[in-house]
Amino acid sequence: MISNKTYVATPEGAAADKTWYVLDAEGKTLGRVASKIAQMIIGKHKPTYTPSVDCGDFVVVINADKIRVTGNRLEEKMYVRHSMYAGAGLKQVSLKNVLAHRPERAIRDAVWGMIPHGRLGHRLITKLKVYGGNEHPHTAQQLKVLDLN
Repeated sequence: MISNKTYVATPEGAAADKTWYVLDAEGKTLGRVASKIAQMIIGKHKPTYTPSVDCGDFVVVINADKIRVTGNRLEEKMYVRHSMYAGAGLKQVSLKNVLAHRPERAIRDAVWGMIPHGRLGHRLITKLKVYGGNEHPHTAQQLKVLDLN
């Protein structure tokens, strides 16, 4: 007999099977890394994926300062914010400056653009840990290597 029931994850059940992954971003393209990370922290790689439930995994990214971008993005891509003050409130920073001073922000902002922007998205982005160098404090977790292929 075939069951016609659809599986829907519950927050309690989805919290049980969280896995920690480590991704070395050295030499990898920013957009491709960000799309894979977004898929992992949302949980779309699991057969138990439910859109309204946090069923994704944790991702630790190392060597964020050695990420690669294509084309003229280093000079042309701008991170724009506004302080809401009229006149001098617009702040623009190029990707080149972001990678030089805060490389973690480039990966975090790219992933943030690929996940939902609500309460669930704010919970999901906390599962992303980005570090500019090779060292990270998450050695207590059993980290699995995340391959982009």
